[in-house]
Amino acid sequence: MTLQLHAGWRCGINGRNGAGKSSLLALVAGDLQPDSGHFERPKNWTLAWVKQEVEALDISALDYVLDGDTEFRQIERDLVAAEAAHDGLRQAALYERLLAIDGYAAHARAGALLHGLGFAAGDEARNVRDFSGGWRMRLNLAQALMCRSDLLLLDEPTNHLDLDAVIWLEGWLKKYPGTLLVISHDREFLDAVATHMLSIAEQRVELFSGNLTGYERKRSERLAQQQSMQEKQRRERAHLQSFVDRFRAKASKARQAQSRIKALERMVDIAPVRAASTIRFEFRKPAALPDPLLRLDEAAAGYGERRILDHIKLSLVPGDRIALLGANGAGKSTLIKVLAGQIAPLAGELIAARDLKIGYFAQHQLEQLDARATAVEHLLELDPALGERGARDFLGGFGFQGDRALEPVAPFSGGEKARLCLALTVYQKPNLLLLDEPTNHLDLDMREALTEALNDYEGALVLVSHDRALIRTCCTTLLHVGGGRVADYDGDLDDYARIVQRANAEDTNTTAAPASKRKEDRRGRADTRAKVAPLRKKLADIEQRMAALDKDKRALDAKLANAEFYSGAATAQMLELTQKSNAIAAEIGSLEETWLAVQQELEQAEAA
Repeated sequence: MTLQLHAGWRCGINGRNGAGKSSLLALVAGDLQPDSGHFERPKNWTLAWVKQEVEALDISALDYVLDGDTEFRQIERDLVAAEAAHDGLRQAALYERLLAIDGYAAHARAGALLHGLGFAAGDEARNVRDFSGGWRMRLNLAQALMCRSDLLLLDEPTNHLDLDAVIWLEGWLKKYPGTLLVISHDREFLDAVATHMLSIAEQRVELFSGNLTGYERKRSERLAQQQSMQEKQRRERAHLQSFVDRFRAKASKARQAQSRIKALERMVDIAPVRAASTIRFEFRKPAALPDPLLRLDEAAAGYGERRILDHIKLSLVPGDRIALLGANGAGKSTLIKVLAGQIAPLAGELIAARDLKIGYFAQHQLEQLDARATAVEHLLELDPALGERGARDFLGGFGFQGDRALEPVAPFSGGEKARLCLALTVYQKPNLLLLDEPTNHLDLDMREALTEALNDYEGALVLVSHDRALIRTCCTTLLHVGGGRVADYDGDLDDYARIVQRANAEDTNTTAAPASKRKEDRRGRADTRAKVAPLRKKLADIEQRMAALDKDKRALDAKLANAEFYSGAATAQMLELTQKSNAIAAEIGSLEETWLAVQQELEQAEAA
């Protein structure tokens, strides 16, 4: 491969799992040496690369992130030594350099990184060892971003992030002044960040200008042209071979036949276009589809005495396609766990249909796989009657072909383990599917196969994901989880991204402001919240009343539209129902006017 990248490019790296993407990053980082040829990068460039693991250290999260700026840390150490030696000239030089690298704002920058990646206030003081593995990966990412690097290497940086953090990271990377190489299978993330794409397939690397969507468009055009050329060559070969077969034995045509034989030998084969993916699966038809499947009535969710969500009213019916939005820690995964029966409601009721069959996918399930068992053995544990042949046939749709299905899962990659957990979930024929970040570790082929399968799924779906392409394609309802409530989200994903970006910008400005200004801003935001909270509650009450009235009116109108209703002597009842329908319509109209007035008042309060 011959490849040249220029300073300032943001290159997305795309390819199937196992294609060599991580090996390419290791080569650029200097952890691998080329088997042939040579690799060069500017020697004076500072490299930042996210560690894949972090030790359980007894230092604070803030100090761990600050360690990413090695020059700042060295200046801190040198200042201590200079002060101990009473070396005033050395101290002056160090303070001057500290000013040049914006070192006085280092703690604020580290805090902003932690906040942007979803850490709560106070987490910066917690020891690294107190965080779980996923949160330590976020700390590693924050440390890499803290480095004032010329070259930044990121390998699946969104895997351990929620949607709010992904949106923040996009904004940060678009402002990054250095050169970026990022492996990702998140379509919208690459579209937002990448200026160029590196495609790795069949031991070849190709460079395209533009983002992932642009790359795929160009690749489709090229493959269509390749397919056309291959078919044309096949017809030409057949024509030449036909002439040779017919006239090789004739003396008068021998010369022409030999000429065509040589032409056939010189012809360079045009490779046929290969299928994009062998991964195809579908959700098995549920045994029953009760309506509703599950209801939460005035439920509360949390842990012990700590309530995270309250007054949850939710009814799930077949065909529902719901995505949960909200900041990290707002309670999305907690709600999923209540629906899955992993934790019981702290108050209220959870009413499940008798034939409810839940399929629950969460990241912790990857860790619960039996490392010594094979993929086939995992499936046969669910259904011993299936048999090895049947298990291998089923698992083949999830990319476990040949002997791979008979190998222990211990050395499986994260993507393979995620595929296996999905396969086990699919096999159980759920009528309610609960997916908590199902695309982590999955490549584009598997994500597209999952999207297609979900679109044909007959049951109800509740999804938590940072993959906006998956949400856009599969979900029709957005619920916002935040402030202790679960409510309909009146907007789309683009609206949500703009709100998150605006909040991130305000938080950045607040971090950089003097303490007195920050105190004033906090007081202002508190006053705003005090004004808007009752208005939002009033809107929610109006919407709830309108929904109930609309349901009643539809029932009355359906009865009035039924011809059988008029077959008997029901004139008085017909008049009564008509009057009720008209009264409900009038009340709905009045509520709509009130809703518009309150909404306008809310917008003015939020803008103030």
